[in-house]
Amino acid sequence: MAVGVWAWKEKDTFNNLSRLTNVALDPAFILILVGTVTSVIGFTGCVGALRENTCLLATYAVFLGSLLLLEMTLGVLGFIFKDWIKTQATGGFQAFIIHYRDDPDQQNLIDWIQEDWEITKNKQCGYNVRKPGNNSDVTIHEKGCIQACEEWIEKNLLVIATIAIATAFTQILGICFAQNLRTDIFAQKAKWH
Repeated sequence: MAVGVWAWKEKDTFNNLSRLTNVALDPAFILILVGTVTSVIGFTGCVGALRENTCLLATYAVFLGSLLLLEMTLGVLGFIFKDWIKTQATGGFQAFIIHYRDDPDQQNLIDWIQEDWEITKNKQCGYNVRKPGNNSDVTIHEKGCIQACEEWIEKNLLVIATIAIATAFTQILGICFAQNLRTDIFAQKAKWH
């Protein structure tokens, strides 16, 4: 969350909100959103366990359960509507490219994707690469970002599935521990009365 706020501060986003071309695709906004959700969930779980507060523990379990349900729903919908998602991703990436020079974060993200996935080795999409006297590598990869993303997902499907299952297991374990602690607290309180 702090890195996202710092990135927005560096881009002077707080003073000029019109610079946000597409907030959903802004890497700094995504960091802020994920950091905020993580902080809220972590706070409720940590303070709930530390103070033995059954209300916060229940809130923690509900947050984790809701997050798990959301992740599972997105996974199923992603599998069912993969063609629609591909169309939306293509449109979103084209909007990303249109605003390439407007946002340094988006520019760095696109450059990293192109270099890492070998979409192109020239940061200007092949501009002047074939010009006589140019000593740079003349290889231009013609594969698009969406195709490269699909290939990366297919190649790493086992790793992605393993991470998804481990994350779901960890969340279920967190819910069980929170509920178990709540039960122990209620049992201890019942002994006092």
